[in-house]
Amino acid sequence: MARAIWSGSLSFGLVNVPVAIYSATQDHEVRFHQFQRGTSSRIKNKRVNEKTGKEVDYEDIVKGAEVGDGEYVMLTPEELESVEPGRSRTIDITDFVDAAEIDPVYFQKSYYLAPKDETADKAYSLLARALEKAERIGIATFVMRNKQYLAAVRPHDGMLLLETMFFADEVRDPGKEVDRLPADARVQSKDVTMAVKLIESMTSKWDPKNYEDTYTDRVEQLIEAKRKNEEVVTEEEPATAGKVLDLMEALRASLDEAKGHKAGNRKQEKLKTRKPGDNSPDEDDGRARAGDEVSAELSKQELYDAAQELGIPGRSKMSRKQLAAAVAEAQPKKNKKRKKAAS
Repeated sequence: MARAIWSGSLSFGLVNVPVAIYSATQDHEVRFHQFQRGTSSRIKNKRVNEKTGKEVDYEDIVKGAEVGDGEYVMLTPEELESVEPGRSRTIDITDFVDAAEIDPVYFQKSYYLAPKDETADKAYSLLARALEKAERIGIATFVMRNKQYLAAVRPHDGMLLLETMFFADEVRDPGKEVDRLPADARVQSKDVTMAVKLIESMTSKWDPKNYEDTYTDRVEQLIEAKRKNEEVVTEEEPATAGKVLDLMEALRASLDEAKGHKAGNRKQEKLKTRKPGDNSPDEDDGRARAGDEVSAELSKQELYDAAQELGIPGRSKMSRKQLAAAVAEAQPKKNKKRKKAAS
């Protein structure tokens, strides 16, 4: 059972609800330690004076704020404590807003708000139901771990969800941060219509279970393979599409690929491994060799066009080498069918 990371009260108007905060999310990123290459010796970070090269004890370290031109103002822990926002134990809802008015860029991290004890159940349920019916989100401020937060409080599956938010001055202006903003390019109505059709063909009902962290899965498979003293058979990564010569043709090809669209990112196959010294050919090597001659003669765009004519599925996600192999395999079959039809 998870432990509450904050407890206090949630207030709206003159109503106070004793609540506790729990983390709503967790990441499954594989965490690594650092070692010296060729050894099992861990690498550790030390606090070192850059001038003397000597290690500095934690209690002798103060914080400095740069004020320009390499000048710093030094602050002690006691001085910082004197201006801390205090240890308020109240999530104070000051406003209610329409959820659609909040740009998602302001949301930071999600937490579950739970009633702290049975005495809070009635007021807690009242606020959750009222927010759901009014289709509003409560905007609040509170202090957690010596930091003040702006937060949104909203209903979620019968509970209240608290999402910490960025303050206005923490969200960057794209005009100041982006090297090249998109130009107001002229787009033809037929292009927009085709793009809308593509969007509609790829539209699905949202279900978070359709999406998986395939990269972390493959890192874990790699770790397991290494643990078993196996080598990973490296496969050529599918190359991105080359230069688009015709936007409409690209949209048509995308629409063709979107037929039978299934929601989510497809679960990747397990990594192919082999024991050291095992040079047995991969099952796709035959197809790859068969496509070498075709690959040498045609560009990727020409290979894609040939694959489209042959009706090869999944061609938009293939690399040039994979397209060549698929075309080389499909062409004789098509020629054979033509000969039978002619006879």
